[in-house]
Amino acid sequence: MSRPDLRMAKLAGIPRGITRALLFLCFLCLAASLVILVACRPEKREDDEKGRSAPRELVDLDSRIVDYARKATDRKPYTPPSDEERKQIAQGVGHLLDGDAARAEELFATAGFHLSRLTDAASGRRYDEVAARKPGPRERWGRLYVNADAEVRWSVQVPHPVSDSGTEHLGARLLEETPRGALVLAGAHRTAGRGDAADVAHRTDSVFHAVVAEMHKRAIPGVQLHGFAKGRDRPYDAILSTGAARSATGSATRLADSMKDRDLRVCRSWSDRCPLEGTTNVQGEDAKRRSGTFVHAELSPSARNEGNEGSEGKQTQARSALRELLVGWSENAPR
Repeated sequence: MSRPDLRMAKLAGIPRGITRALLFLCFLCLAASLVILVACRPEKREDDEKGRSAPRELVDLDSRIVDYARKATDRKPYTPPSDEERKQIAQGVGHLLDGDAARAEELFATAGFHLSRLTDAASGRRYDEVAARKPGPRERWGRLYVNADAEVRWSVQVPHPVSDSGTEHLGARLLEETPRGALVLAGAHRTAGRGDAADVAHRTDSVFHAVVAEMHKRAIPGVQLHGFAKGRDRPYDAILSTGAARSATGSATRLADSMKDRDLRVCRSWSDRCPLEGTTNVQGEDAKRRSGTFVHAELSPSARNEGNEGSEGKQTQARSALRELLVGWSENAPR
C-alpha cells in the first residue's frame, strides 16, 4: 500500500492489508447489489399506469350488489340527473371501457360519482364499481359494475330492481359466474319519481340509459332482465323479444332454444303473439338505431327468484340458459 493510501487507511480505520484494488472490488460489489435490488423491484402494474386503482377492497360482490339494489324498497324520491351530469358519467364510462381509468375518474368526480376497484372474495375476480360518492339523490341514479380483468364483451341490465323481484340477484349472479361482463343496475324503484321519471327502461334522461347507450356505441351486446306476474294470458316461464326491432336475431333465438331445452316454456315475440314484448323499451330502440344486439327477457316469478315456492329449479335453469348466452358473447362476436 502506498504512503498516501496508508495515511488514508489510517484515517478511515482500514487495516493495512487491504489494497486499493480490493477497495475498488468492494465498491463494484456494492454497486452491483444496488442494481440487482432495483431490478428486482415489482414492476408497476399496467393498471396503475392507466390510472386504475389497485385492489383496495375485498367484498362479497353478490351481497354488495343486492344490498344496494334493495334500497329501492324505500321508494325515496328520485330526481333525474341534469344533461351535463348524464353526459359526464357517460363519457367517464366510455373512457373506462377504453382503458383510461384516470380520465374516467376525473369525469365521474365532476358528477358526484367515483370509481372503486373491488375484489370478489368468492372468485378472486376484480371489478370496477361506478357509484355515487356519498348517500343522497345521486345514489338513486344507479351503479355500474365492470369486470376489470378483461375487455368487456357483454352487459346484463336490471332496470327495475325490487319491482321485478329477483332480477337484481339474477343479474349479480350472472356477472359473477361469467367473465368479460358488466352489470348496469338502476338505483330507484320504478315508481319513485314523478310520473314515470324513475322507470329507466322507458326514459332516455337517466344514467342507466346513458351507460347502456355508451356500450351500444362500442357494439357491446346486452340482455335486459324484467319480471312479470303469471296469469291466464301469461302461462310462460319466459317471454323473449328483441325490443323495438321486432325481429329474430341469432342471440335471441339461441336463448329461446336453450331455455326450451331446459324445459322452460318460452314465448318468442318474433314468431308468436306475446304480451310484454318490450317494443317501447328505449334501450332496445337505441340498439336498433345502432344496429346493436339487444335481448329483452321477461321472466316469471319462478324463473327469476331462487327458492320460490313451486319453482322446481326453474330459476337455476333460466340462469343456466342466460349464462350460456353470455359465454357465447364472451367468446364470439354477437349476431
